[in-house]
Formats: sequence, structure tokens, C-alpha cells
Amino acid sequence: MPEAVRTRPRRAPARPVRRPVDRKFVLRRLTVISVMLVITAVVYIVMFTPMLGVKEVAVSGAKDLTVEEVRAAAAVEMEAPLARVDTAEIAARVLELPRVAEVDVRRSLPGTVEIAVVERTPVAYVVAQDGFHLVDGGGVDYAVKKKAPPGLPTLKATDQRAVEAAVQVLAAAPAKLRATVKAVTADTVHDVRLTLKNGKVVKWGGVEDSARKAAVVGVLLTQPGKVYDVAAPEFPTIG
Repeated sequence: MPEAVRTRPRRAPARPVRRPVDRKFVLRRLTVISVMLVITAVVYIVMFTPMLGVKEVAVSGAKDLTVEEVRAAAAVEMEAPLARVDTAEIAARVLELPRVAEVDVRRSLPGTVEIAVVERTPVAYVVAQDGFHLVDGGGVDYAVKKKAPPGLPTLKATDQRAVEAAVQVLAAAPAKLRATVKAVTADTVHDVRLTLKNGKVVKWGGVEDSARKAAVVGVLLTQPGKVYDVAAPEFPTIG
């Protein structure tokens, strides 16, 4: 009889080992993904949609200027995303208005652009063929009036540097004296003269040593005379 064939019992195929699911890990991953999606959605809404866009342009500080003039110069795009509004560009455009000396532009949630302007203040005026030119404390000629502005002195100067010297002298003069100035003349930056309403003349000279000159001229004007020279404050004279 044939020899019996011995066979080994077949082993069942190995099953893959399944690692236990770390639920905390999955939860953390889902939380991170959710947060990232929310942040992405918020950024998109803020930066690229009109939901938080410009709804109002608020203007403060306008006196001679109108609110409409400031808004027109600012040229703020309505409904543009507030976060992307370039405040520096808006400020630069508003500063192109001759009457504006300073401007501050800010964003205010949910949808307002705030523009605060500081207008120039006249300290004197120049008489010209086209009218009366207002000049501020920096020597800037920024507006023209048809009538002479009351309470301001006239200004005569040979060039822009002389204009700047003249307004600096006005600013340095004592307030009591400044209120009595009828005209300020500057032939050069070193020859500034103040003509008072009573006809007396103060020869101030240049802007240097203005503090000492201001102290001396107050005492000098208590003395009789027509011309008060404080150009050299160490040796003032009366003529």
C-alpha cells in the first residue's frame, strides 16, 4: 500500500493589527481645523468683503472748510474693506488742501473713517492785485479774501525767507505789543520792523535773540519816542 502523505495543517492568514483610536488626538485635530477655518473665514470677511466696509466718513475740525470739501479731497472709497483703507494716503490727499495744516486719519469699527483736520490760522495778510492773501505762522500763503481781514496786520516782504522772518518776529513779540501792530515789514531777514497803530515803529532786526528783544521792547515802549530800536538788545535806542 502506498505510504500515507502527511500534511501540515494550514495556518490562518495573519490579521492586521489595529491600533486603538486615540479619540483625544482626533478631537484636537478637528478643533485645530475648525479654528483655522473660522480664522480664514473672518480674515476673508474683514479683508475682502464689504461686510465690514466703509459706511461713513466722519470729519471734525473743519471751520472755513466744509465737511464736503474735506470728504472730496479724502476720496475714501465707500464699501471698501475698512482694514485695507490706507490712512496715510488719505491724509496726504487732505493735506493738499491749502487751508489744512495738520490731519489725522483713523479707522473706527465697524465701518467709519475718521478725519480730524487742523486748519491754518492767519497771523497777517499780504495785499495783492487779486485780493488779500492770508499768511499763517509758518509763512504759508494759503487763501485769498476779497476784503481785508479785521484785526490782522499787513505784511510786506521782499521774498519768502523775509516773510518767514516777519511772522516769526510777530510770534515772538509780546502779546500786548502784537495786538497793536498795524503792519510788519521785512526788507531782509535781518531787517524786520513793526509799525504800531499809534504810528510808532519798532526796529526788531532779525529773529535771533527774540526773547531778549521781547523783554527789552516792553520796557522801552514806556518811554516817549517814535522809533524804538531793539535790533541789538544790549544797546537799545529810542529816536
